[in-house]
Amino acid sequence: MEVQILYDKESINRKLYSGWGVSFLINGRILFDTGENGRRLLHNMEKMDTDVEDIEIVVISHDHWDHTGGLWDVLKIRKGLKVYICPDFSDGFKKNIKRLKGKIIEAEKVTEIDNDIFITGEIAGEYKKCFIAEQALVAATEKGLTIMTGCSHPGIVKIVEQVKKDFPDEKIYLVFGGFHLMDKSRNEIKLIAMELKNTGIEKAGPTHCSGYNAEVIFKEVFDNNFVSIKAGQVLEI
Repeated sequence: MEVQILYDKESINRKLYSGWGVSFLINGRILFDTGENGRRLLHNMEKMDTDVEDIEIVVISHDHWDHTGGLWDVLKIRKGLKVYICPDFSDGFKKNIKRLKGKIIEAEKVTEIDNDIFITGEIAGEYKKCFIAEQALVAATEKGLTIMTGCSHPGIVKIVEQVKKDFPDEKIYLVFGGFHLMDKSRNEIKLIAMELKNTGIEKAGPTHCSGYNAEVIFKEVFDNNFVSIKAGQVLEI
């Protein structure tokens, strides 16, 4: 299974835009999050030889601008596109999808959206002391499960625990995306990294809102199994 990193805070070369938010493309057909800017997202797709017309499904992790910003440009091109969201996303967000003729699918629990590709369904989180709904994407391959996260507002450990509960017989090969650890101390980050490693996760790739300290500490903890994530990369999972 192939994952293209379409958008992130850093890129592998100057031909690609970087910015806030993430966007990952699975097998050229399933888009997970859309970054902050549609024009930049479409530019990066073109430079990475991907075609927005091939996208069949969009999964939005949570209703924040830096993960939904590119969705509107995608929907303008791909009329009738399936968009998987959490039930507790804002009414305004849902209305915008409907206005652009997107087909909303709300997932409360783990749901298979394509062969061997799942979403966790809504997981309760907190942002600025307020409730926020978020979901992650899970891909099942021969190497094990790969979990892709947007911001991990529920907590990256909580998300992994939910996946382990839903897939009790599967090992977790890779977890990558936003872990939202920017406001955590180095000690807290170290404990989280060790806890994830001790659960049997083989590889980890914190990026976006994870913060610089998290990238350094996760690299120390996971050593050669640390995965650096940048726009322009192609991961074989």
